Amino acid sequence: MALFGGQPIERQRTALRRHPQHIAVATPGRLLDHLQRGTVSLRTVGVAILDEADRMLDMGFLPDVSKILQQTPAARQTALFSATIPPAIRALAEKYMRQPVWVRIDAPMPTVETVEQYYLEVMEEDKVRALRRLLVKETIPSALVFRRTKHHVDRLARALGRERTVGVLHGGMRQEARLQALRAFEQKRTPLLITTNVASRGLDLPEVSHVINFDMPEGMETYIHRVGRTARAGRRGTAITFVGQHDIEMFDQLQKRLGRALQRHPLNIYS
Repeated sequence: MALFGGQPIERQRTALRRHPQHIAVATPGRLLDHLQRGTVSLRTVGVAILDEADRMLDMGFLPDVSKILQQTPAARQTALFSATIPPAIRALAEKYMRQPVWVRIDAPMPTVETVEQYYLEVMEEDKVRALRRLLVKETIPSALVFRRTKHHVDRLARALGRERTVGVLHGGMRQEARLQALRAFEQKRTPLLITTNVASRGLDLPEVSHVINFDMPEGMETYIHRVGRTARAGRRGTAITFVGQHDIEMFDQLQKRLGRALQRHPLNIYS
């Protein structure tokens, strides 16, 4: 059962009362809420998994996670999954795990080989025009378009919404609105979803054909997570990153890390 905020807690309480669950997939805040209300017990938990462990720390969830783990049996098995292992994650492992075994999966490239990665040089003020041209020139069944802020997401959606169906997804939306946006995208009723980094992790969207970095990612890790939304489950995918006049420093990092895997896109809106 999924336990998360933004959904009526009474509905979750009723479901828990009727059908005891084998597995609970939960956000820390909502799980703590259930624990305090006595609607969930962790006394018989055999396995505790912390997924996106680095993100848990970034978002300040560590105190909540500590409270949750303290209510589970000491004899449980604990597993941490993380794309990166900063020192804080190692400290967390040392505190809550006994003689942990580290399993590291490395690839020659930070992104999968089935992603074709392109960059498109375009002036900042011409990015909307470049995106419009790209959507006309290429066959794009489904695309995630990443922007840095929710304000910029809404602004781009208004600019494109006059000529095509677009969806938006960001942290400023109610949970139900976010779920509706995701359902519409999954069902291909909205082939274009404009989003912040809220969609770069933790979403199971297996059929994303394109990832478009309208705004340059803040770092290499963010780039990897964004691009990882396409070419999932053995499929092929395309990632296109717009490079404006203020993006040169980050673009240099991408080129150094990706090498020949990052190619110039053939579109030229200035020709």
